[in-house]
Formats: sequence, C-alpha cells, structure tokens
Amino acid sequence: MKQKIVVKGPILSQSGYGEQARFAVRALRSREDLFDIYIVPTAWGQTGWISVDNEERAWTDQRIAQTHVFGQQGGQFDMSLQVTIPNEWEKMAPINIGYTAGIETTKVAPVWLQKANEMDRIIVVSNHSKEIFESSNYQGQNNQTGQVVHLANQTPIEVVNYPVRHFEKKNLDLKLDYDFNYLAISQWGPRKNFENLIKWFLEENFDQEVGLVVKISIKNNCIIDREHTTNRLKSILKQHEDCKCKVYLLHGDLSEEEMTGLYQHSKIKALISTTHGEGFGLPLFEAAYNGLPIIVSGWSGHRDFLYIEDKKGKKKPMFASVEYDLQDVQKEAVWNNVIQADSQWAFPREASFKRRLREVRNEYSRFKRNAKKLQKHIVENFTEEDKNGEFIKSIIGNEVENEFEIIL
Repeated sequence: MKQKIVVKGPILSQSGYGEQARFAVRALRSREDLFDIYIVPTAWGQTGWISVDNEERAWTDQRIAQTHVFGQQGGQFDMSLQVTIPNEWEKMAPINIGYTAGIETTKVAPVWLQKANEMDRIIVVSNHSKEIFESSNYQGQNNQTGQVVHLANQTPIEVVNYPVRHFEKKNLDLKLDYDFNYLAISQWGPRKNFENLIKWFLEENFDQEVGLVVKISIKNNCIIDREHTTNRLKSILKQHEDCKCKVYLLHGDLSEEEMTGLYQHSKIKALISTTHGEGFGLPLFEAAYNGLPIIVSGWSGHRDFLYIEDKKGKKKPMFASVEYDLQDVQKEAVWNNVIQADSQWAFPREASFKRRLREVRNEYSRFKRNAKKLQKHIVENFTEEDKNGEFIKSIIGNEVENEFEIIL
C-alpha cells in the first residue's frame, strides 16, 4: 500500500534549499510504487522562483494543485518530509521527517535540538551537519524545581549527499580578455566572505593577465538586485583601478545547460571560494564533477566530496586546500535561533588563499590532473540511482521498513 507523503519546502525557489527540495521529490518519484506524493510549496527568503517549462515543472504544479484539493477535502497524510531549517519543523503526520542542509558552524541552536527531538527521523546533506547536530548540547536549570535539564539530539540522523546531474553544454559568449580565468559563484552575504575574495584576487593578480568571473547576486536575479550588486562590486574595484587583471559580473538566470557551459568553458580554469562554511556546497560540487580545480578551505560540508581515499584508507585532498582558523562568527552574521553568537566557523587565511591562486595559475597541469581524478570519482560514486536509493532508505527508516514489501 502506498504511503501518502507530503513534501513541504521551497521546491520552486532558486536557492540551495530549493534544489534540496527538488532532489527529495525526484528521489521519491523514482519509487512512485511506494509513495503517493503531495507538495506544499514555501518561499525561501527573497530568492526568485524557477521559470522552466518542462515535464518536472508541469508535474510539480499538478501535485501542488492536487495537494490543495486533498487538504480541502480533509485528507490526511501518512508521512511528512519538511525541507527547511529545523526552526520550522512541525508535526504534520504520524511520521515526520526533517530534511535540512544543517549548519555551517560549530554548534546548532537550542531550538534546533528541541525541534529535532519532535521529528521521527532527520536527513542532512553532509557529514559535517550530522557531526555538529550530534555534538551540540546544552544544560539549563528549571527555576522552580532546580532540576538540571540536558538538551541534546535524540533523533536518528542519516546523511544523503546530492547526486551528479548531467546536462548538455550550452556555450556562453563571455568575451573574456584573457585565456586564464577563475570562477566564483555565490550569494553575497556575510557567510560567503565575498569582499575578501575580490580584494585578495585583485591584490594577488594586480600585474597578471588573468580574469575572475563572478556569478553573484545579493538576494535574487531581478534588475534592482543587479544594480545593487554592480554598485557594490564597483566600490571594491575602484580601490584597485590600476590592476591588469579583470573582473566580470554574471547576474541573472542561467539554465542548467548554460551553467554546464560556464563550468566547461575553455577559458574558465578553476572555481575559487573564501566561504566561512557550507552545509554541502552545491556550486563546489557541480564544479568538481565538471572537472574544474577547486580552491577552498577544508572545512564543513564540502569535505564529503573533495577527498579521495587511497589504498590505505587515508583521505587525500583533491583540491587546492586553503589554510584557515576557526573563529567566532561575526556579529553581522548572527541569526537568532539559527547561527549562534557563540559558535565558530572557518576564516580562510589571506596568505594561503593568495598562494593557492598563484600555484594553480603557475602549476595548472598538476591541479587539473587531480581535478580529473576527482571528477571520475564523483561521477562514479554520486550517481542519481545510488543517491535516490539512499534517500528512499532514509525516508522509510528501520522501524517501518518491514511495511514495505520491496527490495531497495
């Protein structure tokens, strides 16, 4: 008998959580013999919504409409899958599963643990997120009884990484002045540390014939956002007007095929990031499985896919690893009940980042060889079939697995 599962999340959003919700639904659709899928779409911040016209979008719209009708008729769900930060998890069905990108810092907020303990299962996208969930704990005292209360996660947590997705390359006419260009993809916020990325690139390459292509926005891909992003970028570039190196802004919607064309462009040589931390790091992952060398610190979620185990079981970094220090998050990055003021994340070291920029430029063939090895590893080990299967197993859970007369 099929389980009626409702997926609540930003499935139409152009965001990391939007892609997370879409992956979840794709995995569930791979076993429609097991699940009757319903969808409750939500927003994610002020990000825009996807504007594609394909079978997946038509099916999604149809399921959203059917869910509305089902709810009006008093229909009940067997399971819920809630794709968002834990603050927003709630009991919606007899079995409730929280699915989150997790956290980029060294601890989760107390409310996350409270909400986690209300769920039957939790799925996260990286081992970093799982480790931080399981290591975070708090103690308090009841003011009336004096009893010491210990708060920690008690809910089983499973890790399911994203799968590789294959798209035909659509060529982009970027009109780049130089043959060697770095690429940075990000939303412009405190966690991404983007001002330093631009500044350090310019200082390191002031006399070099190299470029930096930035696919960046502040909130979304609208015209107003483009103007704000352009002005913000110009204010940094104005301090380095005599540089020989170039910076190019890409702003607006790109299709999956166009993004593949960007990653595989003959003049795009490496992806760079000065991020403080990632739940997973989708642009890093996409660049890696498209064969680009990566420059980033070895902290947080992207460790799941940037290393390869050797024959002795030792993990070898297949990227240009930037040295970093764990320090308290900046005041402007604190987000009540999400990013704790007393938590830490990675601060890439300026000298190390600049040195890696130089090394990748001067010894490119060595880093490209490692990138090709990593690409092969990811393509072989992060398949849609495997990741869909892992996700389905995590949804079912051990306590209800016997109810499904299937072979997973």
